Amino acid sequence: MTRYELINNLGRIAQSGTKNFMEALGEGSADVNLIGQFGVGFYSAYLVADKVEVVTKSMQAGSPQLKWESDSGSSFTISDANDEEAIDGSGTRLTLHIKDDAMQYLESSKLEELVQRYSEFIEFPLQLWKSNTEYEKVPDIEANADLAEGEEPKMKTVPKTVEEYEEMNTQKPLWLRSPNEPEDEEYKEFYKTAFKASYDEPQKWSHFRLEGQVDFKALLYVPGMLPFELSKDMFDEESRNVRLYVKRVFINDKFEDIMPRWLKFVKGVVDSDDLPLNVSREILQKSKVLSIINKRLVRKSLDMFRDIAEDEDASKYIMFWNNFGKYLKIGIIEDDKNKKELAPLLRFYSSKSGEEFTSFDKYIDGMVEGQKSIYYVTGEGRKNAMQLPVIEKLKTKGYEVLLMTEPLDEITIEAIRDYKEFNVIDATKEGLDLEDGEETKKETEELNEKYADLREFLEVQLEGKVQKVTVSTLLTDSPAALVQGAYGVSPTMQRYMKAQSVASGGDGSMGSMNQAILEINPKHPIVQDLEKMVQADKESAKTQNFAMLMYDVASMTGGYEVSDTGSFAQRVMSLMSSMGSSQSGEVGVEDSKEKNSDEDKAIEPEVIL
Repeated sequence: MTRYELINNLGRIAQSGTKNFMEALGEGSADVNLIGQFGVGFYSAYLVADKVEVVTKSMQAGSPQLKWESDSGSSFTISDANDEEAIDGSGTRLTLHIKDDAMQYLESSKLEELVQRYSEFIEFPLQLWKSNTEYEKVPDIEANADLAEGEEPKMKTVPKTVEEYEEMNTQKPLWLRSPNEPEDEEYKEFYKTAFKASYDEPQKWSHFRLEGQVDFKALLYVPGMLPFELSKDMFDEESRNVRLYVKRVFINDKFEDIMPRWLKFVKGVVDSDDLPLNVSREILQKSKVLSIINKRLVRKSLDMFRDIAEDEDASKYIMFWNNFGKYLKIGIIEDDKNKKELAPLLRFYSSKSGEEFTSFDKYIDGMVEGQKSIYYVTGEGRKNAMQLPVIEKLKTKGYEVLLMTEPLDEITIEAIRDYKEFNVIDATKEGLDLEDGEETKKETEELNEKYADLREFLEVQLEGKVQKVTVSTLLTDSPAALVQGAYGVSPTMQRYMKAQSVASGGDGSMGSMNQAILEINPKHPIVQDLEKMVQADKESAKTQNFAMLMYDVASMTGGYEVSDTGSFAQRVMSLMSSMGSSQSGEVGVEDSKEKNSDEDKAIEPEVIL
């Protein structure tokens, strides 16, 4: 620089020489890789230095070597540089006198960290003076002291310190090249290097450019496996997935609104020449840049997921789903705009899928004739869900039932009211309608009236445990089942909420069971026997214990916890004792038959069951 340029560029705050230079170039400056805009970047040196020296020589013929220096005050001096300070040819050298509390910035490891974080993709080479240890072989003087004539000298390996400049930014910004120009191996290598994932290989990537209201380039990756930091906390704040660059200068990787949190696992870079280097969340929001970038990144991410799902090798999407399926479920819950795009990507186990996953589309393809809805149940594990009494009639009709076995599954599926033209229905809720016609509805009404005394008896016995008791025609093998009202909470969710309450210091009490509804099967012998017992003597302990035992069994098969296990155990033991007594009585009868003579047969003992 000349004296005038030193005064104009370094002596004035908020005077950007770079910006003036770009303007002087006019329209032809678009491809010039310069980043200064505000005239304050130079003064950031005083954050770590209490004095700055600049030695410079302009390319103009006859220009002298000049020295600009200033401490952290408001003045500066310009003088001729002496021979010891001179530099070869033209150029500029900056010397920072580091503050006592900033000595860490003299450590090569700290400088290397800063370069790799903020300037890894700057086009111009950045070199750092480093000391490295190398090893070389030299003659072993002691071992060779008695070396015989003609014998080959013995060597030893010794360490040697080598000091030299090492280029820090050898990794080139792959996203600046035209999409599809790089080879697959280049994309993979860039992912491993840029995201420090040498152990992982990306499953998919998307390289694209957007030109219009906002010009930016982006490169997104779907990891091959769940990043380590997300395995502990799926929304770990330190897991910086998408990096924002402006003209290859790293700006931030904590702009949460660039990507929704359900895409936390997607890695990538976004680079725009249109944004200022001091870009902030507020600036992005005001310029509407954030919304534009967000929409395009989400769209491209969904495209990648669909490509994996449609791959001929089905195992690829299974691997993706096992790693990242929970994020897509969160997307269904939180991102209403993209819910319909995400729904086809969901995978479930079902009553017919065995060990394989199924999807909504596959479920629809397998519907039986006349089926008009998609059915699901919630349960703790596939085995328990398959044994729920409420799906007996569904299985009898040949309907497939989706199995929601985790609390997150339940929240996710409740956010999906319909898929295409089919309603998505919870079979564990009251009022399940299998569209069996008016005759079935009439039959149900008649049965409710017929068993009114039994229903009333059970409602009294189970006061505080169930909301009401109804007769159901949906049960085939079970005597009774517990279902929830329209706003009730499944037993799986109840356990989850209880655990959360206890973890947060609550007492874990739950009132959701009051929403439960007991449905009874009028065709089952147990219900028919109980009805007779109620008619005969509803006040007897035997009748009441029988009713409570039926309720306990319905609770267990429905996935609920039996609150009073002591009373439950007593009722079971009482039943076992009565069965044992009955069997003993029967044996006594047989024995007496063998021993009694013909004249004794008239006085055989009576056995009461």
